[in-house]
Amino acid sequence: MVTRRQFTKGSVALAFLGLNSSLLGCSQKQSLTQTPTSVGYGPLIPDEHGLLDLPAGFSYEVISSLNDTMDDGLVVPDNADGMGCIDLGSNRVALVRNHELSPKHLKSAAPAIAKHKSDKAFDTMKHGVALPGGTTTIIYNLQKQQIEQQYYSLVGTIRNCAGGTTPWGTWLSCEETVQIPDEEISKSHGYIFEVPTDKHGLCDPVPLLEMGRFNHEAAAVDPRTGIVYLTEDRNDSLFYRFIPNRQGDLAAGGTLQALALKHASKFDSRNWRGNDMPLSIWYEASWITLDNPQSPEDDLRIRGYEQGAALFARGEGIHFGNNELYFCCTNGGEKELGQIMRYQPSAYEGSEKEINHPGQLQLFLESSDKSLYNFGDNLTVTPQGHLLVCEDQYTAVTQNHLRGVSPEGAVYPFAKLNTQTELAGACFSPDGSTLFVNIYSPTKTLAIRGNWTNFKT
Repeated sequence: MVTRRQFTKGSVALAFLGLNSSLLGCSQKQSLTQTPTSVGYGPLIPDEHGLLDLPAGFSYEVISSLNDTMDDGLVVPDNADGMGCIDLGSNRVALVRNHELSPKHLKSAAPAIAKHKSDKAFDTMKHGVALPGGTTTIIYNLQKQQIEQQYYSLVGTIRNCAGGTTPWGTWLSCEETVQIPDEEISKSHGYIFEVPTDKHGLCDPVPLLEMGRFNHEAAAVDPRTGIVYLTEDRNDSLFYRFIPNRQGDLAAGGTLQALALKHASKFDSRNWRGNDMPLSIWYEASWITLDNPQSPEDDLRIRGYEQGAALFARGEGIHFGNNELYFCCTNGGEKELGQIMRYQPSAYEGSEKEINHPGQLQLFLESSDKSLYNFGDNLTVTPQGHLLVCEDQYTAVTQNHLRGVSPEGAVYPFAKLNTQTELAGACFSPDGSTLFVNIYSPTKTLAIRGNWTNFKT
């Protein structure tokens, strides 16, 4: 088995650094190659219950569903999106689950949460009812394979799409909106909120202002430095990093920056006009400091691009692996079917030495065929170093899968969803035995188990 770290080392031979701008977006253009495929874990077996097809040897269990009564007396809300799995010790984990809800969902989103706990809501409607977006937390016993507790942990936010776990055991819940106060809501939105897992019930909803106000999608933390990498769900999005003033204390503030290519200002990675960014080539990165991160005009990405930052096509799911991270660009590529970017931070990331030892960016995957890979969103890494990507198609009839991607960049179907919604929030238990994943609507959270080593090349 080739591990992802071994693949990283092997691919360095493909890199050529210090490119000048004449080489980028001009002489490097070439035809889009066919997306490579793999057998993966074998053919998918139709599910007798008509929910989720999986390979032989794998099974799923529904552990939580829409309208289940939780321990706080409220019910599981809808639109389950990003999710993180956090180790609590003693074979227990916390699954912190985002709910992508807006004011329009109040009637169907357990509004009772606001009527008696509005003091713990970040924002309320003008008539006092809390906004329904937020998180629920599941305390799950891996050994007994059962839920011990389930409760609301954040409320009063809007469109909590994805986020990311932190090395210190919290969840970063991201608002995918830049809504401003109007006749209905009281506050501006577009922030990240940190949700602890060491206490029961609603957390204090403190927006992390210096991490920026924009269409936040997901977050990933480098455990070596505490730097947080952030994606933005816009067609002309940037890729951000937040350097905290104190490692592990995001509320203490820090510096927000946007990624640029060191030798190509305003580089367009989307490949919509041709193959400006070929597969597998490594590019040196630099970072541009952004002022006024609260961005009342919602112009962070515009100002960043004018300063030289690179453009990405709808940055969505992000996952930090072994000293490198991967993030999806949902509609990137010549055929607008999706890309996966790969970033290797410098060992000196965020320090003065970084200028001579920059991080590196690579286009790891670009889809050439919607039947193989179509609109990747949330993603995670398997214990064997493969990516698992949740598809999120916007067509009238969807064929959403969990797509595997091998360390060599070959794709394969791992699961097929048989309902007209998306899979989201894929994450593994700390021991690698269980994959947790959400079905967006009606909300279901699944635990998938099987032989993860039974991969076929």
